[in-house]
Amino acid sequence: MKTLVSFIVVLGILIFVHELGHFLFAKLFRVKVLKFSLGFGPKLLSRTVGETEYLISAFPLGGYVKMLGENPDEAADLEDPGRSFAARPVWNRFFIVLAGPLFNLLFSVFLFFMIFWVMGIPENRDSTTIGEVSDGSPALQAGIAPGDTITAIDGKQIRSWMDVLTAVSTSGGKTLAFTVLRDAEEVVIEVTPRLDSVTNVFGEEVEQRFMIGIVKKEIIEYDRAGPIKALQAGIWQTWMFIYLTFMGIVKILQNVVPASELGGPILIAQLAGEQARAGWLNLAHFMGLLSVNLGILNLLPIPVLDGGHLVFLTLEAIRRKPLAERAQILAQQVGIALLGTLMLFVFYNDIVRIFSQ
Repeated sequence: MKTLVSFIVVLGILIFVHELGHFLFAKLFRVKVLKFSLGFGPKLLSRTVGETEYLISAFPLGGYVKMLGENPDEAADLEDPGRSFAARPVWNRFFIVLAGPLFNLLFSVFLFFMIFWVMGIPENRDSTTIGEVSDGSPALQAGIAPGDTITAIDGKQIRSWMDVLTAVSTSGGKTLAFTVLRDAEEVVIEVTPRLDSVTNVFGEEVEQRFMIGIVKKEIIEYDRAGPIKALQAGIWQTWMFIYLTFMGIVKILQNVVPASELGGPILIAQLAGEQARAGWLNLAHFMGLLSVNLGILNLLPIPVLDGGHLVFLTLEAIRRKPLAERAQILAQQVGIALLGTLMLFVFYNDIVRIFSQ
């Protein structure tokens, strides 16, 4: 139950933020908004306030803002043509469409800003204590264990983890004598580094260097931050997630990251439940990451997504006239087919992932 509630809350907030961007910019440019819906399909609840009907619909996997004159085939039935979406200049329409993904990215900045302002900015304190020892590694074979603190290598005092990395990577493969502190006693262990591949976050080999298979123990401390520093950290964190999301898409297209890693609503629900059980801080951090993903994915140049509409509007600005209605309809049909296929694929991945656990 907690997983389901967390999923609905997280997705509901992110969809609301996205659609709020479209809604506010439509109002800014005096476009009449007919409907503001959280969810798709049959309406569960609705209330009309002013000229807009606000709805909660049955399927919580999206939402929409319906504007007057948004579709070309509505042009003949406009009761207020001066306030239609189609009547606005192309740059107005461009920003109305862009506002949805933009609000998701800004919401991510806001979330991280609040986390860093309230909790402080996490800093990984330097230490020479070992957190993990890889299976089959030279360190494991030599007898080094998690919790050991490296104090010297070949008699040279070690003050930081960088000293450890430098000593091992420049060893040339010769045996090193590690002095470690274990249970308040110093132990000397000889380890022979091995030439291994170093991979990046996407699993690509970036270089080869001598390693022994140890990972530093993470000691996280929170550095109290004022609003300016917290905002800077929030912007930086959001930018890093934007970069990783974009590069993740590129690596999937390059087949570096297998398509089986893609997840859909079921995976999101599982992760939301896990983060909720871990605490509100983890859930807020997960929501910030998901908000970036939603913003970037909506900017992909696929018809029916915001990115596809932005491509149409850019071409209209260049050509000084919109694309032919038939071309737009055909492109949207292709986009719907692509999205439908992708949704089936990620649902399949989610189901396979569940049964393979």
